[in-house]
Amino acid sequence: MKPWSETLTLPKPLRHAHLHGGGDEAGADARAAAEEVRASYERGRREAEQALSQQLFQQRTEMHELMRGVVESLRQAVPQIMRDTENTMIALSLSVAQKLVAGMPISAAMIEGVVRDALAQVEGTAQFTVRLHPTDLELLQKCDSPLLAAGDGAKEFRFLSSPEVTRGGCLVQTHFGTVDARRETKFDLLQRTLTA
Repeated sequence: MKPWSETLTLPKPLRHAHLHGGGDEAGADARAAAEEVRASYERGRREAEQALSQQLFQQRTEMHELMRGVVESLRQAVPQIMRDTENTMIALSLSVAQKLVAGMPISAAMIEGVVRDALAQVEGTAQFTVRLHPTDLELLQKCDSPLLAAGDGAKEFRFLSSPEVTRGGCLVQTHFGTVDARRETKFDLLQRTLTA
């Protein structure tokens, strides 16, 4: 066999090239390099696991703080929502009641009931004036209401028509003050009582 006489040129230098048959020294170097690679891999894996563990712990802590903040916000928001809902329901109920009452036909019996309730508040007063809407007074007169009769002689009273009194209500005036039994006054009082 003839010896090789041509020169080989490579586009890049060879890396990790070893002479074949270098003996134990080349094998030991290869084992040491492989062991160093394995040790580096293990060290990198442990560092990555430790970094990942710290990152997961930090994320868990942040999530816990976020959940605690959400729960606290809900704890503070629920009572306010309940108060707002309660106020809205009261306003809605009053509005519905007012529309229902406003739509009811006014009868003599209804007017008599309103006047009797108002007169119960001035019981014991000898003189009083009952003011009614002109249409309501006319309705009582047409049906000969017993309220218009002069009761016992100890009391002095009179019924007058007054345009300031709305239909279905009355004002009772005495020397001591006025009993306002108009519908709008009753609704206003009811609303203040419920929203207080």
